Amino acid sequence: MGRPRRPTYASPGRRQPPAPAEPEVISASKRAPEADTPSLPDRKNAKFADRNPPSDKAPAGKAPASKAPAGTDNVLAFPEPPGKRLKRNILVTLGTVLALVCALLAAAIFSPALAVGTVTVSGTRLVTTEQVQAALEPLKGKPLPQISDEEVSRLLAPLVQIKSVSTQARPPSGLMVQVLERVPVALVKQGEQYQLVDVDGVVLASPADPAAVALPVIDGGAGTIGKDLFQATAAVLGALPLDVLSKLSNASAQSVDAVELKLVDGQTIIWGNAGEKELKAKVLEALLKVPADPKNPVRVYDVSAPRHPVTR
Repeated sequence: MGRPRRPTYASPGRRQPPAPAEPEVISASKRAPEADTPSLPDRKNAKFADRNPPSDKAPAGKAPASKAPAGTDNVLAFPEPPGKRLKRNILVTLGTVLALVCALLAAAIFSPALAVGTVTVSGTRLVTTEQVQAALEPLKGKPLPQISDEEVSRLLAPLVQIKSVSTQARPPSGLMVQVLERVPVALVKQGEQYQLVDVDGVVLASPADPAAVALPVIDGGAGTIGKDLFQATAAVLGALPLDVLSKLSNASAQSVDAVELKLVDGQTIIWGNAGEKELKAKVLEALLKVPADPKNPVRVYDVSAPRHPVTR
């Protein structure tokens, strides 16, 4: 038998030895702790927090920390990059300049200070300056920047002698109009009347004295010899130099391939068709400059084959 344990008695004033601590039991579990159940360190922190409640007073020398509202983030304001600021300034400057330019253009286009007051005309021979100025009378009082060559050409369209025009503004109120007239190439005889025509067959005038006009006469008109024949003849006359054209007396065509010209001296020029007209004109001009031989006078100049001309 074991020895019986003897009871102990604590006497007053004698300190009892501490009871032996119970061994800690550590257990493991696969189950995760509940969210509402604080862990062991949290329990200790909670006990520590209970013993030391938070104080509303901040420690000496420190400013109380500001509390941010729930659900908001702190936003830091960074300075604007120099490149972005420069780009904005450039755009603002360009916009201002563009607005000023538009304002100046609008003032120039609609300003009555630039209204047309005088019209100066040059290049006229078949028409008179007064005719052109009268046709352009509707432009008076209109600002110069609003006037175009197309508008001037439209106003001068009734004057068929004018082929094209160009204009130039002479501020503050002057308008210069340069006229390019059609070139007459022949006189067309219709009955007893002669008409001055250009290479396109446009009737430019009816001269009172046809003999004073140094241009060849086309026998018949477009309605007599046919439009094709007339155009072929007029095209030949339009290719001739002025000094050669002034020596012609008349022109005729049996067909578009048989155009003939007559000189004032009675000589005949066989031209052929309207092909290679520039080369034929140069060859004919050279042949007419050859000194005449009294013993063998030339009666016919055949340039229908310009690379092999024939005289007889």
